[in-house]
Amino acid sequence: MPSNKKLLVLPGDGIGPEVMAEVRRVIDWMGRRRAVTFDIEEGLVGGAALDAEGSPCSDATVARAKAADAVLFGSVGGPKWDGLPFEKRPELGILRLRKELGLFANLRPAVVLDPLVEASSLKPDLVRGLDIMIVRESTGGIYFGEPRGIHTDAKGRRVGVDTEVYSEDEIARVARVAFDLARKRRNKLTSVEKANVMQSGRLWRAVVTEVGRAEFPDVELEHMYADNCAMQLCARPKQFDVILGSNLFGDLLSDLAAALTGSLGMLPSATLGAVDPATGKRHALYEPVHGSAPDIAGKGIANPCAQLLSFAMLLRWSFGLEEEARLVETAVERVLAGGLRTADIMQPGMARVGTSVMGEAVVRELEKLAA
Repeated sequence: MPSNKKLLVLPGDGIGPEVMAEVRRVIDWMGRRRAVTFDIEEGLVGGAALDAEGSPCSDATVARAKAADAVLFGSVGGPKWDGLPFEKRPELGILRLRKELGLFANLRPAVVLDPLVEASSLKPDLVRGLDIMIVRESTGGIYFGEPRGIHTDAKGRRVGVDTEVYSEDEIARVARVAFDLARKRRNKLTSVEKANVMQSGRLWRAVVTEVGRAEFPDVELEHMYADNCAMQLCARPKQFDVILGSNLFGDLLSDLAAALTGSLGMLPSATLGAVDPATGKRHALYEPVHGSAPDIAGKGIANPCAQLLSFAMLLRWSFGLEEEARLVETAVERVLAGGLRTADIMQPGMARVGTSVMGEAVVRELEKLAA
């Protein structure tokens, strides 16, 4: 029977295809054991698309992404393409997809699983039980603002320009996503900016305050400068629940939060668009926070857990399959509790394994959980 769950898979570059293969293994298991099937298309993005199609994200790929119910993304980039002009950079593939699909809210959970408490860079008592959600605005700000570029001034000097631009509508819509998430969690939202030195930060603080007062008066809202938030994440991370930031600050803070969990290889993300009032659906893209890791690509040692957990977020957010999402998350945690580790999260006394063995172990745990 054909599935109504249309999924576009874009493995990308570097370790992307390797970790995506483990997700396909889980998808196959779900079709066999849970009768959850997907209509899957696979496409090219990033460096792989540049080599084959001359663009980091072709018009055809954008069209297929718009037609899909969800996009599962791997990673892009690598030294092979470092010398290309800016407009040909592999990373522009993901930026184009975010912009064209209107994916404005990037959700990056930073969760310390019990088996990985000792892998964190902080003391165990600071991170045990840590569960933070960072909401990053992802279609505006300094990554997209105009004017931008490099030019030569009247004195013959090269000058680089990037512009931080936000409208109140852009701020309000991502604030609503963050407030709604906070309401479903521990009812606390920390909004970060640099209102002390940036005009866009002043507007950000004002609009978030207005949205909170008008629509979410039950959610505790605090404002914090982004640099102070970075320090507080290292000093007292469990004070936070949901953190809301701009494209730039959300990018930086979510990577910092990743260090608290022990490895970028463990962190998933979801990037969501607006809900269509007519259909109730929304465009969405799911990807691990880690990059393409070209230094270990092809060695079979990459950690597939972030990609697997991104798939769990896809099950939950795009298809409402909460039980299946929890199965994947529980299976990953049980594998870790059993002592298996890839190189990035290796600890004394644990068993070091590669990408495929970790994926096989997750499927075995899924089988036990479903029995």
